[in-house]
Amino acid sequence: MSDPFLELDALTLTYGDTIAVEALDFHMAAGELVALLGPSGCGKTTTMRAIAGLMRPAAGHIRLDGRDITRVAPNRRGVGLVFQSYALFPHLSVYENVAFGLRIARIRAEELERRTHAALGAVGLTDFAGRAPAELSGGQQQRVALARSIVMEPKLLLLDEPLSNLDARLRLEMRTELARLQREFGIAMLYVTHDQAEALALADRIIVMNDGKVEQVGTPEDIYDRPTSVFVADFVGFENTFRVERGALSGANGPVDAGFAVTEGARGLAWRPQDVTLGQGPHRGRIEGASYLGQSVEYLMSSPLGPIKAERPAHEKRHATGTEVTFDLPQARAVELARG
Repeated sequence: MSDPFLELDALTLTYGDTIAVEALDFHMAAGELVALLGPSGCGKTTTMRAIAGLMRPAAGHIRLDGRDITRVAPNRRGVGLVFQSYALFPHLSVYENVAFGLRIARIRAEELERRTHAALGAVGLTDFAGRAPAELSGGQQQRVALARSIVMEPKLLLLDEPLSNLDARLRLEMRTELARLQREFGIAMLYVTHDQAEALALADRIIVMNDGKVEQVGTPEDIYDRPTSVFVADFVGFENTFRVERGALSGANGPVDAGFAVTEGARGLAWRPQDVTLGQGPHRGRIEGASYLGQSVEYLMSSPLGPIKAERPAHEKRHATGTEVTFDLPQARAVELARG
């Protein structure tokens, strides 16, 4: 690729003596939407705060559009930030919330008015300009927060779990809205989330973080279909993941034969619940619970391998709780993991 638009070089972030992010390297291109994905406490929001200038790195560099911004003040970085909590001013109208940053920057009145109306129009809130934030729905408040960032014409827009406070329907609507805005304005966006569905739906690339480090970088298809570690596989829905030791699966009580020859060099194997076959196979388990999901039934089994999750079509023969069943982890459906 060409020179990166945003580049983090050996970035280390600490809270006192505790290392939150260690020697982090990643980059993104101009106009790219990248999701920083991982569980709570993995360092993704801390990384975002450092890019925004809200905390000082212990080591490393942050470069944006060819400029080292590691020690640059937040308001001089050209970075916009949309918070999880929206952080709107309750005593200001929607219009004044959006115009606030322009007023602080002493933008001329005509330019301020033009840009504020344009930002409100971009998020579909022109008719709500005179309302207070408390008079808006959650989705509308999120649009105000987006407009407030877009109006400043940032080079980079950071979004910290921006949809987590919305219900499922509004999350879907706002995903579509974010994707439209990103295409329309061509702004590079770094989207911080713990929700794999959001990352898969929105991002050009996904950076999966774990314990302050990058676990895997790739397209949504790479992350979803070709995870490289046990952690990533488990995080994106391969709920049956096993480390491989001496050609066998590492079970709860020791090694268990996989039922096929494991490829030499594989450090782990993973299966999604829908890939587990019930009623036949070399393994035995006990049904501990079953949940009807409409088109399918999800089973939780105990076995020498440990807990196993299987999801089968609802029209198949049902297996009652407490019954012993055979099951198979088919080699053809296994994903080989390069790291344990």
